[in-house]
Amino acid sequence: MSNDLGKTAPLLETQSLSLSIAGRKICTELSLRVPAGQCLGILGQNGTGKTTLLHTLMNLRSPDSGDIILGDKPLKTWDPKSLAQQLGILFQNTHDIMPATVLETALIGRHPHLADWQWETKTDLALAQQALEEVGIAELANREIASLSGGERQRLAIATLLTQEPRLFLLDEPGNHLDIAFALRSLQLLRAHIERRQCALIMATHDINLAARYCEQILLLYGEGKFALGRCADVLTAQNLSRAYDCEIREFEIEKGRSVFFPA
Repeated sequence: MSNDLGKTAPLLETQSLSLSIAGRKICTELSLRVPAGQCLGILGQNGTGKTTLLHTLMNLRSPDSGDIILGDKPLKTWDPKSLAQQLGILFQNTHDIMPATVLETALIGRHPHLADWQWETKTDLALAQQALEEVGIAELANREIASLSGGERQRLAIATLLTQEPRLFLLDEPGNHLDIAFALRSLQLLRAHIERRQCALIMATHDINLAARYCEQILLLYGEGKFALGRCADVLTAQNLSRAYDCEIREFEIEKGRSVFFPA
């Protein structure tokens, strides 16, 4: 399925991107565009390569062929510090190697914006405190991160990403460890942020209904290099989803223009 969504210059685009891992094809000749103010959702079964694709878009691995353009130049030509100012990633799982407080961890998001040996400014501190407030853990600012629950740690990871202020957010299973209410609130928060600041967001998720609710575009990975890409309403159909997940998926319209999806 082709994709012509977004006629303005994209923040990120891929041109005939082909990607595989361990001899298994993830996508073949993938060309997508992610304009400012929009969200792209990546869906597919376990093992179809959602995380590998995100890591490739982060320049953590190289594609087999094709190009990735960030802003106005190839991704591979960006130096690491400048790239970290443009891209921010939320990994599925985080590992805390060094002891630190919640506030100190959120402030890590400012490191790409600081000169060598420069300390954080009052502005940096205010950004981190605001982000902690937005995700609802401001009262935990002085807590050691080792004492946090899984859900609190995920909120902190989102706050650190907001403090970083990238142009493009890459999220790998953003609902991990979060209850339903906060999974919704966190995506509402991120949607408002990208619209207000004219950023963009790409998220890999297993939650079809979250993707349907918050994304303008969907990339649905079928496996063996095949995919569907396009507007949410065009890609998220019972037929496409049943093919992708190898089980019957049914669509129910709950209000005009909005559907939810469930396995039969």
